[in-house]
Amino acid sequence: MSLPSSSPASAAAPASASTAAPTQAELLDFVRRAAADAELIASLPLDPEGRTWVRLAGPGGSEAWLIGWPPGTGTGWHDHADSVGAFVTAAGELKENALAARLPTDGCKTLELNDGVDRERRLTAGKGRAFGRHHVHEVLNESADRHAVSVHAYYPPLPQIRRYSRSGQTLRLEQVERPQDWQ
Repeated sequence: MSLPSSSPASAAAPASASTAAPTQAELLDFVRRAAADAELIASLPLDPEGRTWVRLAGPGGSEAWLIGWPPGTGTGWHDHADSVGAFVTAAGELKENALAARLPTDGCKTLELNDGVDRERRLTAGKGRAFGRHHVHEVLNESADRHAVSVHAYYPPLPQIRRYSRSGQTLRLEQVERPQDWQ
């Protein structure tokens, strides 16, 4: 999926050896504060048909994004590989479908999921969550007429995103994207 790119608000610098990597809690705190910044949220250009985004300077060398979600859009099933992350809805409502299961990190193309692994969260403005490595989820704006806006942060900066298709209890790896695919 190719998304329209916005120019970065500011690029995150890599963490130096003297800077500790941000924790999931610190990433969640950052995205909460950014989501509460009304001027920042209002600065995001919204497209009626495709997601838009602006890169933000995240804490401790993390990668952060302000993302606009037109009505009826979503990410599809994916994970963020070895990065931990957090996101908060700043406007509108997002739905997160997630799997309460760890996926093998290498060599797995198809996985049969057990019953009971599905989790659903409705995230209204101000609500969000942190997540660990290899967290598989999809994020959706199910509104028929309202944009949603969210703030996301990842550490280390995303080395890849693995995209999956899902049919019933079968999850299949379909594509691996690298940073040059979305920046």
